[in-house]
Amino acid sequence: MSDYGFEDTTYKAVGGYDGLVKLVDDFYEAMDTLPEAKRIRDMHPSDLEVTKDKLVYFLSGWMGGPRIYPEKYGRGLSLPMAHQHLKITAEDAKAWLTCMKAALDKHDFPDDFKAYLLEQLAFPANRIHQVSQMKHGHAD
Repeated sequence: MSDYGFEDTTYKAVGGYDGLVKLVDDFYEAMDTLPEAKRIRDMHPSDLEVTKDKLVYFLSGWMGGPRIYPEKYGRGLSLPMAHQHLKITAEDAKAWLTCMKAALDKHDFPDDFKAYLLEQLAFPANRIHQVSQMKHGHAD
């Protein structure tokens, strides 16, 4: 059993706020360069400054660190609701996780941390896909 996921252990393992900024930068770099991520990259604005900031702020609280998202962007964030206007397929969810894996692999994190984080991030990625299916009535 891992020690991640308790209090701020995940936030500390990623390197706190500065580590999150680096991870999110690497995540969006992967999204810009991986061919399998083209469709999800096209769902984002060309200027990623605010998008990156929102992901850093969201992940800070999600990882047990400071809950700074509501301070800057208002009420808490429901990821499925925030993405419900998009038609997200299972392949899109997989591409998102592939980008995160590529970002994690650029860092010297322990393998068990990388595996833990990808496993935990699969839940919201898959939930966003499920909500999209319900809202848009699409089958993958």
